[in-house]
Amino acid sequence: MNKRGAFWVSLPLTIALVSGCTDSPAPSQDTKTETKVEAPKVASVVHKQYSAADFFKTTSVFGSSINADGTAVLVSSDESGVFNAYRYPLDGSKPTQLTQSTTDTIFGVSWFPKDDRIIYTADQGGNELNHVYVRELDGTVKDLTPGENLKAQFAGWSKDEKYFYVTTNERDPKGFDLYRYQIDGYQRELVYQNNDNWGVEEVSPDGKWLVLNHTVTNADSNLYLVDLTSDEKKPNLITPHEGSVSHGSYTFTPDSQMLIYATNEHGEYNQAWSLNIADGTKKMYYSANWDVSFVYYSHDGKYRVVGINDDAQTKLDIAEVATGKSIELPEIPAGDLRGVNFSRDGKNMVFYINSDTSPSNLFSYQLGSSEVKRLTQTLNPDMDESHLVASEVVRFKSFDELVVPGLLYKPKGASADNKVPALVWVHGGPGGQSRKGYRAALQHLINHGYAIFAVNNRGSSGYGKTFFHLDDKKHGEDDLQDIVYGKKHLQTLDWVDGERIGIIGGSYGGYMTMAGMTFTDEFKVGINIFGVTNWERTLKSIPPWWESFKKYLYDEMGDPATDADRHRAISPLFHAERIKNPVLVVQGANDPRVLQIESDEMVAAIRKNNVPVEYVLFEDEGHGFRKRVNRITASDAYLKFLKQYL
Repeated sequence: MNKRGAFWVSLPLTIALVSGCTDSPAPSQDTKTETKVEAPKVASVVHKQYSAADFFKTTSVFGSSINADGTAVLVSSDESGVFNAYRYPLDGSKPTQLTQSTTDTIFGVSWFPKDDRIIYTADQGGNELNHVYVRELDGTVKDLTPGENLKAQFAGWSKDEKYFYVTTNERDPKGFDLYRYQIDGYQRELVYQNNDNWGVEEVSPDGKWLVLNHTVTNADSNLYLVDLTSDEKKPNLITPHEGSVSHGSYTFTPDSQMLIYATNEHGEYNQAWSLNIADGTKKMYYSANWDVSFVYYSHDGKYRVVGINDDAQTKLDIAEVATGKSIELPEIPAGDLRGVNFSRDGKNMVFYINSDTSPSNLFSYQLGSSEVKRLTQTLNPDMDESHLVASEVVRFKSFDELVVPGLLYKPKGASADNKVPALVWVHGGPGGQSRKGYRAALQHLINHGYAIFAVNNRGSSGYGKTFFHLDDKKHGEDDLQDIVYGKKHLQTLDWVDGERIGIIGGSYGGYMTMAGMTFTDEFKVGINIFGVTNWERTLKSIPPWWESFKKYLYDEMGDPATDADRHRAISPLFHAERIKNPVLVVQGANDPRVLQIESDEMVAAIRKNNVPVEYVLFEDEGHGFRKRVNRITASDAYLKFLKQYL
């Protein structure tokens, strides 16, 4: 629902920090160093240290669509080194690889409702121009959205199992129209032409209603309901309000009679409310002392799943709709439940369990039985989970007494007698959030003796709308001071070497890294992972498909037409002469959000200072590193750089 931060936070980035590969080629980097620096000692080894290749032998898996006969799950896995679609039987027998890509990442979306055809999406080398494909029963593949320079997305099945929906921007790159495809034969028809370029959010199961989201400001948005069976198909406002209130849709009820939507009208956090479409009445559906992240139902409508963003950790409430009674699962491993889904007959359930020290593993459960069945073993079998580190939620006061949260990872063996170097990790966004969960790249660094403090600076999601908007048009200023004060907090810990603290981040976090290296003297090193360095150019070159919330983005960051002076003032590229300490820059050549030229120019500018700078460029990646071999190369580069300079 929340589109804030979507521009610089993406699935590929998440994958880049969560998973793994086998071989580790020499990093493709261009290095200039003027002096040789001896690597200081890090924590004594009181645990086993693993290589990047070890960490990235871990397999990433996600996806929970159960097929028509309830025998298998459609899973996206990078077991082969590149994400492909797999069939995982619910009985725990050996999975089958359904697609065979060795280049482009494939993400499985859904089984067909009556047979074992699948829908999947893929782009080209990370350019984010996804197409929607069908894999037929005989293994042949059909592109349902052929064409150049278009982006498409699957938008759901009809309840009668005759149609499915796809959005594409083929007519106008700035907006997505809604098409209905026949399940048999794939003939399609345009059912809604989105001339307003608003966000297309939900189609009701009966195919009658479409929800659109119109961004008014970055703190104010409205939902509109369109009757797709009418002739005029006029959007009707369903969220009239006063002041600034954000809205988003979660889902329709299975009978299409109610829309469950998000609103922060009644407090700091997003609550779930229901709209009775027939009479227009609204009432509270679900609330918590944190944001309600999502609501959805099983296919038969018997169960509903609610997700809560509870202090950077997802907590689920899975209940029977009729009774409201929560489902009680047998004993399961420790960790967060994710990706819950039910078979069409409601008899079987699948879910993932993930923790800081264990990547996501898939489980199946026959409702009413006494045990769950584990379907995956994703951690490298040569690794011992006890050698990995769980995070602790820590809070500190920033420059203005604002309390700022973060996740702190303390390496094994760190103590007052054995101080370790540290990194402040900055998440993407703006508006992202560092959250609990397994991230191989972070664990690799922690395993080699580096403390990490993942600070959720002002402007991060998950801590209420007031906190969320404290950084509006103050980027590189107040939010950067939160990062600096996170560093100061590290310096109060007796097990951290206060003289050896660096900064690292990806996407918007990469910008914050470069801002920290440019506008402060606080950090000994910086690792900038595809970060913005020239806001003037970036805000003018955003992909056209972000048109539906460009207004939102400009309210957040400033409009290039009126805020150019500020954008130049906060852009590290224009102040590179201030950079005095070593920097590593990592970039994907196909990135449509942060263009390669951003990193090229930043590296060239740092070199003029005779400051050590290293550059890793992946020719086959976009905004994030999806291929396992590239993730190994990147993680090796981080560690090599830190060992030399921190």
